[in-house]
Amino acid sequence: MTYPPAPWNMHGQLFLSLFRVRAGDHPDRAPGVYGAALVSYEQPSPLTYSELLVARPVKAAGGRRVTITDIWVDSEDSLHGGRDLWAIPKDLCEFQRTTSGRRVQRTSWSTSVDGAPIASARFTDVSRSIPRTPFKGSTWQQRSPEHAGPDREVVAELKGSARAFPCHGSWDFSERGPLAWLAGRRPLASFRMTDFQMSFG
Repeated sequence: MTYPPAPWNMHGQLFLSLFRVRAGDHPDRAPGVYGAALVSYEQPSPLTYSELLVARPVKAAGGRRVTITDIWVDSEDSLHGGRDLWAIPKDLCEFQRTTSGRRVQRTSWSTSVDGAPIASARFTDVSRSIPRTPFKGSTWQQRSPEHAGPDREVVAELKGSARAFPCHGSWDFSERGPLAWLAGRRPLASFRMTDFQMSFG
């Protein structure tokens, strides 16, 4: 096993935007609000890596939770840990990120697989000047139908704190990439979580 046992005590930066998918917009996607996030997990996290994910809220396992529909990382240890521990369907991709500014920060991300773009995003925020506040939640995933064990449904709890504040965010999703169903959509809202500390799992 090359990944740490649960829970993972993670630290880093998160950028999140919300998008609405209406009934009939895409045959393979349930209507509702989806969150697209870019995350940098940094020291002293047990694993350090970047992540792109898309998730949506669901009613499952006795509560209101979040299920991850699409996710990529640039760490094989994170990939295998996410799949084995919590049934999170991680794949691999490449990331580039640049950040400038102090009080007002401007951050640009780009993601690709073998040179083919998935998504890029730009954010402007002032969250470093915001007080730290707590947060908590949970994810719900289903293992593949071939999984015969009693733990086919997996719930992972998360809790932590961060400097969280609305920010300006814009995204470009490749029309030929796996997130093409979000191409051309404008975010309903965007948020930045600065210097988060989180226990996951």
